[in-house]
Amino acid sequence: MSTFRDLKIWQKSIVLVTNIYEKTKSFPIEELYGLTSQVRRASISIPSNIAEGYGRESKKEYIRFLNIAISSLFEVQTQLEIGKNLSFLKENDFNLL
Repeated sequence: MSTFRDLKIWQKSIVLVTNIYEKTKSFPIEELYGLTSQVRRASISIPSNIAEGYGRESKKEYIRFLNIAISSLFEVQTQLEIGKNLSFLKENDFNLL
């Protein structure tokens, strides 16, 4: 493996970020600086931390960044659940994400 771009988990997380941006376009405008911004930033954190950890010098640091990425994923899951509960996301879009 020569680059973080070869990691399947990084590739899948990029797809997730793209889908989240698409699906949150329909969130209410008053949520632009609230839930919309929060879920987008948390989703961006996932592939970013995978890539940053990949570039670190030690396995221990890499694992630390992977743990941060997992924590961001849990944050995204929570925020999407809130969006679904508030009817910002349809059930099928929630399940897709």
